[in-house]
Amino acid sequence: MGGRPNVALARVYDEPAPDEGERVLVDRLWPRGMRKDDPRVGRWLPAVAPSTELRRWYSHKSERFDEFAARYAKELESGDGAEALAELRALTGKGAVVLVTASRDLEISQAAVLCQLLSRKGRQT
Repeated sequence: MGGRPNVALARVYDEPAPDEGERVLVDRLWPRGMRKDDPRVGRWLPAVAPSTELRRWYSHKSERFDEFAARYAKELESGDGAEALAELRALTGKGAVVLVTASRDLEISQAAVLCQLLSRKGRQT
């Protein structure tokens, strides 16, 4: 597959579109009110999510997003995060991927950071 990976964002509570690609939940915590076999989730990669400490510090405050994105990208350089990010990269090489999250604001979520990293083929910000 040439060119940029086909990566999109969606809320996990939204119904999947026909042929949208593989849905991958990128939250560390399971979404409230969802069964483990809910088709809106698809695959779950909790290891690719930000650490609990980083998530709590960020607290979805838009003024902290740039710092959050930089810290999160650094977290993804090693350990379980790096392995999970590599798994996501491999999935994007096979076809369309939709990163899903329970976050209300997709534009300032960890899924947005992941989408940017995947679209840049690994270049760090």
